[in-house]
Amino acid sequence: MRTTLNLADGLMAAVKAKASDEGRTATSIVEEALRAYLTAGRTASPVEPLPSWGSPDGRVLVDLEDEDAVWAALDEPA
Repeated sequence: MRTTLNLADGLMAAVKAKASDEGRTATSIVEEALRAYLTAGRTASPVEPLPSWGSPDGRVLVDLEDEDAVWAALDEPA
């Protein structure tokens, strides 16, 4: 697809210089950079699970995966 991008002069100069050094086109450099940027977030490490809180003897007081139990615990007077 043909499109027009407005890039800073210095950025385009750097793209052209890199393309020339590598014997490639400026289009291939920009395309590669965009692909890398767009796929970078997909390889993020998995989020660690939240801890469940419990009593000192190991008994779990609220299962954080049970939304109703969490809301019930929050609504209890302290």
